[in-house]
Amino acid sequence: MVSADGSGDGEVEPDDNLRSFGETVKASRKRAGLTQEQLAPLIGYSVQYVGSVEQGRRHPSQKFVNKTEAVLDTFGVIDIAARQLTRRRGLATWFRRWAELEEGAVILNTYECRSVPGLLQPESYARALVDDVLPPPTFEEVEARITARLERQQLLSRTPYTVFSFIIDEAVILRQTGGPEVSRQLIDHLLECGRLPNVDLQIMPLVSPEHAGLGGAFQLLETQDHEWMGYSEGQQSGRVLTDPKDLSLLHLRYAKLRIQALNPADTAGLLMRRRGSL
Repeated sequence: MVSADGSGDGEVEPDDNLRSFGETVKASRKRAGLTQEQLAPLIGYSVQYVGSVEQGRRHPSQKFVNKTEAVLDTFGVIDIAARQLTRRRGLATWFRRWAELEEGAVILNTYECRSVPGLLQPESYARALVDDVLPPPTFEEVEARITARLERQQLLSRTPYTVFSFIIDEAVILRQTGGPEVSRQLIDHLLECGRLPNVDLQIMPLVSPEHAGLGGAFQLLETQDHEWMGYSEGQQSGRVLTDPKDLSLLHLRYAKLRIQALNPADTAGLLMRRRGSL
């Protein structure tokens, strides 16, 4: 979960990621033979602050992370735990489970009709999307979300390759989120991603008399154990789908979308024409 105060100065309801980080700090402190009362002045924080972090009720500031790592000399353990916490911090709570599944996927199919999928977003486009969120996020929340999104994109080039298929409605491109310059950067980035050997990118034309995706955006992935799972998302909610009937329906729809959408070569041509018109 993202705290209302992204600086880490406010308490929040505990979640598993915060608890895990807090337990790491607590175990490291005890290994060093220190109490909370002894550690607090060494790192320049109050005993209450240390206690809240260890209980998983407070997002640690970067200064706290740096000071505890230096004082407790954990050989990078606290730094690593903090990076994991930051990565999850920038993701919506309902999306975290799917993000974990993405990391182990061998195949990932995505249909999107609302915005360009996060895995394909250049930073400028991602910032334009985050800036439009209501209520407006704090600077720290914006940075956490952008960092998490860009880090997820490492999956595109990781080896052994995950095989990606993306189908995006043309209306998403025509919307010009962030303005013409951001749209040019977005199209350039999409063309670059579409040239990756493990990525198929297809555009669903704006005029599509037959369209199998009118039920909304969704994703399908195959795990390393060759199990399929699906994901659908709405306002403030997301759901991982495992029921065979649901998965069969999504597979059927995705197969139809692949036929109805422009093939990758024609998609690249359309994107270049759209860029030329900006």
